[in-house]
Amino acid sequence: MPTARNPALPDPSAAATSAPNAAAALPLRRRGRTLAEEVVQALSEEIRQGQLKPGDKLPTESEIMATQGVSRTVVREALSRLQASGLVETRHGIGTFVLARAAEAPSPFRIGPDTLGTAIDVMAMLEFRVSLEAEAAGLAAARRSDAQLAAMRQALDELKRNTGAGSDAVDSDFAFHLAIARATGNRYFTDIMGHLGTMLIPRSRLQVNTPEREQYLERVQFEHENIYDAIERRDPDAAKAAMRMHLTNSRERLRKASGSGSAQA
Repeated sequence: MPTARNPALPDPSAAATSAPNAAAALPLRRRGRTLAEEVVQALSEEIRQGQLKPGDKLPTESEIMATQGVSRTVVREALSRLQASGLVETRHGIGTFVLARAAEAPSPFRIGPDTLGTAIDVMAMLEFRVSLEAEAAGLAAARRSDAQLAAMRQALDELKRNTGAGSDAVDSDFAFHLAIARATGNRYFTDIMGHLGTMLIPRSRLQVNTPEREQYLERVQFEHENIYDAIERRDPDAAKAAMRMHLTNSRERLRKASGSGSAQA
């Protein structure tokens, strides 16, 4: 039975697919480098300068958390990016190791923060995510474990707490999407999501400062809950549809914000 729509929120089916107007080409207001990017930069420099040599084991997650002053979620995102860049590999149950010739290794997949310089770039990323994450949601609904479902629930609960406290909750939003990728059981979904990191979340590239912020975040949470409900009841088709609707709505919100001069997505 389809999840009932919350009448207090706008109808998700109203999302349009029209092309962005000329205002969308204006540069976005950039935020500073994310915590995960700082950790990636620090570890990459140690590798390139030879402080961490090919075959060396990286410090544990707890050690990196202590030295960098970041959370475990940030550390895991940074390690996923390093792995996607071909600098390290993770051997489950053993640790993460520097790959041979890591200093010269090219990134097999390069999308960095500087490539998302305009609203048009971010909307193009959202189009890419529809294809990627709708399929991931369907696979997660078919394959997820109870523990993986619990990780999604934890991310959503944290997202709700953070938004209630006035945060934009980008990290917990990304944690929810990453938990879905992990539940596919296909490491390539996880690798790509980990490589892209929190820049996947549109509001990580924008400053959310409009009076409608609370209603906007409630809408995002409602869309996330629809995705979660479909995965919980193991309904791949509904999970795909809910994810596709969420990302399409995100793209439409960004298109409208770019046209109005508002900074919300």
